[in-house]
Amino acid sequence: MKKIQVNSTNKNDLIKIFGEPSTRSSFDNDVWIYIERKITNTHFFGKRELIVNNVLVLEIDDRGLLTKVDFYNKEDMKKIKFDKDKTSIVYGKKSFVYDFLASMRQKINDPLGVRKKRREGGQ
Repeated sequence: MKKIQVNSTNKNDLIKIFGEPSTRSSFDNDVWIYIERKITNTHFFGKRELIVNNVLVLEIDDRGLLTKVDFYNKEDMKKIKFDKDKTSIVYGKKSFVYDFLASMRQKINDPLGVRKKRREGGQ
């Protein structure tokens, strides 16, 4: 991240530094999301642990320049407060990032999808 600067770094620079993004989305500006996840390979009693869960969200303007950088780590994801009373669907840049972070939060809390499988199997 030390190699990138807002209003200076362009799309080509980002691809050279980080490679292709994990996810892309277009709204007013392009949003590129890079994900780094590491899970332990040791199966102590069948349990695997999420070690690293970093998310880098980059916003790029119509000229191809970086305009905004947001970085979230595993602890940041746990702190994100989600409004459970919200029922309306609003499509836009904020809802995309919100939905993406909600999905990542679920993966942090249950990286192997064990809880979902238990519910589906009736266990």
